[in-house]
Amino acid sequence: MGSWPGGGARASGRRANAAFPLKKTKRRKYYYQAAFVAILKKNRKMAKERGLISPEDFVQLQKYMEYSTQKVSDVLKLFEDGEMAKYLQGDAIGYEGFEQFLKIYLEVDDVPSHLSSALFQSFHNGQCLNETLLKDVVCLSDVSCYFSLLEGGRPEDKLEFTFKLYDTDRNGILDSSEVEKIILQMMRVAEYLDWDVSELRPILQEMMKEIDYDGSGSVSLAEWVRAGATMVPLLVLLGLEMTLKDDGQHMWRPKRFPRPVYCNLCESSIGLGKQGLSCNLCKYTVHDHCAMKAAPCEVSTYAKSRKDIGVQSHVWVRGGCESGRCDRCQKKIRIYHSLTGLHCVWCHLQIHDDCLEAVGPECDCGLLREHILPPSSIYPSVLASGQERKQSKRSQKSMDDLNVFTSEALRIEPVPNTHPLLVFVNPKSGGKQGQRVLWKFQYILNPRQVFNLLQDGPEPGLRFFKDVPDSRILVCGGDGTVGWILESIEKANLPVVPPVAVLPLGTGNDLARCLRWGGGYEGQNLAKILKDLEMSKVVHIDRWSLEVIPQQTEEKSDPVPFQIINNYFSIGVDASIAHRFHIMREKYPEKFNSRMKNKLWYFEFATSESIFSTCKKLEESLTVEICGKPLDLSNLSLEGIAVLNIPSMHGGSNLWGDAKRPHGDICGINQALGSTAKVITDPDILKTCVPDLSDKRLEVVGLEGAIEMGQIYTKLKSAGRRLAKCSEITFHTTKTLPMQIDGEPWMQSPCTIKITHKNQMPMLMGPPPRSSNFFGFLG
Repeated sequence: MGSWPGGGARASGRRANAAFPLKKTKRRKYYYQAAFVAILKKNRKMAKERGLISPEDFVQLQKYMEYSTQKVSDVLKLFEDGEMAKYLQGDAIGYEGFEQFLKIYLEVDDVPSHLSSALFQSFHNGQCLNETLLKDVVCLSDVSCYFSLLEGGRPEDKLEFTFKLYDTDRNGILDSSEVEKIILQMMRVAEYLDWDVSELRPILQEMMKEIDYDGSGSVSLAEWVRAGATMVPLLVLLGLEMTLKDDGQHMWRPKRFPRPVYCNLCESSIGLGKQGLSCNLCKYTVHDHCAMKAAPCEVSTYAKSRKDIGVQSHVWVRGGCESGRCDRCQKKIRIYHSLTGLHCVWCHLQIHDDCLEAVGPECDCGLLREHILPPSSIYPSVLASGQERKQSKRSQKSMDDLNVFTSEALRIEPVPNTHPLLVFVNPKSGGKQGQRVLWKFQYILNPRQVFNLLQDGPEPGLRFFKDVPDSRILVCGGDGTVGWILESIEKANLPVVPPVAVLPLGTGNDLARCLRWGGGYEGQNLAKILKDLEMSKVVHIDRWSLEVIPQQTEEKSDPVPFQIINNYFSIGVDASIAHRFHIMREKYPEKFNSRMKNKLWYFEFATSESIFSTCKKLEESLTVEICGKPLDLSNLSLEGIAVLNIPSMHGGSNLWGDAKRPHGDICGINQALGSTAKVITDPDILKTCVPDLSDKRLEVVGLEGAIEMGQIYTKLKSAGRRLAKCSEITFHTTKTLPMQIDGEPWMQSPCTIKITHKNQMPMLMGPPPRSSNFFGFLG
């Protein structure tokens, strides 16, 4: 948004503020609020005048699309020759038909009226093929084209689909006016995505010239797709998933620059706040229109000849010296005046051009060498020594026969005394943070170490690292993503299981909290997090099997989300709140787009639960056995029971509470709680029990209601009712009850549930938090 009006007068006004601080502060506060409201109204007015929906409405629309599984092509069939055909008026639909389109495509029962109305009005700028239609309709082809550009898929498929939308006679030919309509929808999408359309417009015009090379005024499908597939900015706009090919192709991503940056091709300024394209691998940066002429990417992610194996050389790229200071001579690099300076894509040294000769050719991979697999450590199997080739089944194949982009074709020999890091990223976790984390790790590490879980899952990465000694794994996502990776590691049958660290991108992040990786990533320096990982220690976390044996009843159950417990399992009040939260989020995803909003909604459902008490007298609906012995609940009035493997639940609630250290012989108490004590129900001993991630026992806690849960979360109460500590637990239920595993809720009909110890998995515990004391640096 830029600086506030009047911000430049702050320094000169300090003395005046000192005389009347309260009056000035209030006046400035009201002025800023008024200015903000005025800017917001202006933006909305401009969007309306251009026939666009507001930025807030567009974000809301994207949230709906994220949760929907429908495709535009499927919805279009319903309107062309299905049950929705009654809404068609020629090639257009009215407002009622438009609402039906949104409900089916977004998979919601009720689209907010302001959103559907704004979207409907935004399509009035286009003209339908049938000019005789009434004004209060929109062209179905325009609507379909627009949404197809926004949804996932290959750019080539999107180009073909949009072409066929306007090819009404199916002859494979469009005239220039029809192609212009497709470009209009592209421009509209570009504006919503905050692209600089003034730069995109000439690119699309150039594309039109290439297509209609004979000036005939018509375009074939083959010409349209071929021309579109050569326009790099257009492909990025259409959502091209840049994949690692190691053939000199850049991995482009659109980027808006908050500081002056210069194009690596034409060396002119891209412009403050303007958008360009930046390569994830080498930080080569260009204008949108310069991308087609860019020099090949200098980064090779593996050694392609024997002379490159074992010794890594610097790979220098001009520009990209963000620190503005030379790491060799410590003098300033004038990055704001021109394209100047060099940076190495592996060790990230930033130097003057004149300092290049003083830096040796060999690269040690810099401060993060502990985690990096340099290209010199990865090489094709066909380049192995003669003895190694005899042991390989692929020894008779030539380099061209091998698919060098698969893990089986590459061998890894890491640098001695390092711990190569395998990184898994869930791009959808944490809003847009997951995607940004993926991009950053592709640059600070070897891209071959970084895997996008939404593309092929974790299996390719685990196969690639199968024989890498002393490796570690970093999972970037929420608790659900961590559970997915742990299950995949178990199925992979690795010779040595690497320890797993967590970069928390989810909402609750309970496991990450217990392992001291924090409650949520908020944009911290990833290099600093990797340095903390170097100081981590290995702990083994218990994992538990859950078996659900349903009774023969007519009541229906939801699918059980998991069969393995990593964090916790619960029945009753907290699962009821989580279940209502889950249903509401699926129905109205736009209302759950931040951690703060999620907590507010959770508080609302908890308040409602405290009033209606849907799980009151839970002890009358179930019985509990611990290691074969019944647990007496007759004297308790409970609304929930939680079974804990870790001391964190619902984003930081410790239902077990802090242990009271006993007086007297602590060693004797510890012996009493040793491996032989599989069941502990004595209240006095339970007071001294400390939760342990690797003691092969569970903590069982009773909850009196939603109010008590809120008191524990806000620290007004220390803990729930400690019931037992055991190594096996069985529940018998007599009615349908809400349940949850690791934050995933479901409704379960009468059944028997058995929880038993499954195995342990090595995890990395973060270093202890640094002292918050002002004089902590002296310690």
